[in-house]
Amino acid sequence: MALTLVVFAGFYAAARHAERYADTLGQALAGKLVLLHVNRAALFDPYLIVGERFRQAELATEADTTAALHRQAAELRTPATVVVTTDLLPVIARDLAAGYHPALFVLSQPDPEHPAAGVVADCAELLRAGQHALLVVPAHAPAGQAPRRILVAADREAFALAPAARPLHALLALPGTGLVVAHVSSGVEDDSGCAAALRAVQDSGLVDGLPTPEVRGYLKDNYAEGVLAAVRDTQADLVVVFARQRSYLGELFHRSVTARLLSDCPVPVLVLPTAASTAPAAQAPASSVTAAQYASVVLTGLSPAA
Repeated sequence: MALTLVVFAGFYAAARHAERYADTLGQALAGKLVLLHVNRAALFDPYLIVGERFRQAELATEADTTAALHRQAAELRTPATVVVTTDLLPVIARDLAAGYHPALFVLSQPDPEHPAAGVVADCAELLRAGQHALLVVPAHAPAGQAPRRILVAADREAFALAPAARPLHALLALPGTGLVVAHVSSGVEDDSGCAAALRAVQDSGLVDGLPTPEVRGYLKDNYAEGVLAAVRDTQADLVVVFARQRSYLGELFHRSVTARLLSDCPVPVLVLPTAASTAPAAQAPASSVTAAQYASVVLTGLSPAA
C-alpha cells in the first residue's frame, strides 16, 4: 500500500513550504498526499452543545478555501486530495489515520510571530499525544530533495515501534541515505550508552535490512542542546525522535524536549510513536554512573528525544 502523507495545508509561506517538502517525499516514496485544512485543534468537539448545523454553517463559509486548495493540489507532482474540516479532534485524527493508513502527518514548524502558530503547535501536540507519526518542517529547510543524512536520536532504553511508525522504514531505506545514531550523555562520556542506543534502534526494527548506522556520542547537560549539536556536527537533514508514554514527571520532561526540538531544530523532525519497551533498560557499570545520570535516564521523555 502506498504511503500517504497528510499535510496541514494553507496559503501562507510556511504551510506552502511544508506542502512542497511533502510533495518531494511523496515523489520519492511513490506515495499520495492529503491536503488537510483545519481552523482549530481541540480535545473536545465545540459543536456538541450548539449543534451540528453550526458546524455545517462554518464549513459553508470555507467553499472558496476548498476550491483554492483543489487548485493548489493540482499543481503538485504527487497525487493529492483535499479535506477541509473545522476542528482537528482526536477522533478526526484517528479517522484520517485509519482512512489513509498508513498516515504521516506533516506540519510547518510553528512560527511564534505568525498568528497561526498556536493552531500549528496545538495540532502537533494533539497528534503526538495521540500516538500518530508526525513530521515538522522548518520554513528554511530545503524542500527539493528527500533527506539523505538522517540523525536518529536514541538512548540506551529498548523500545518497540508502534504500528503507525513501521511504514516509515521506507523513508530511511531510500537509496543514498546515510544514518547516524546519536546518544547524548551528561557529565561523563558513556560509550556503553552509545552502544546500547545503537542496539535499541536495531532491535526496534527501524533499520532492518539497512547498513549498520554510525553511532556518535555527545556531551551536553541539556538533552535538546545535545541533539541540536548532533544535527550541526553530522550535517543531518532530518532528525528522528521517538515518542514514548511515560510517568507524569517523565512526560513533563518529554514535552519540554520535544517542544524545543520542534520549535528550534533547523531541519525537519520526524516523531515516531512507540509501544511499550521490549526489555529493561541496559545499565552502565555502576562505577561510571552518577546519581545525576541515573536521574536523567529516569526522567528522559524521548528515546532521547522524542
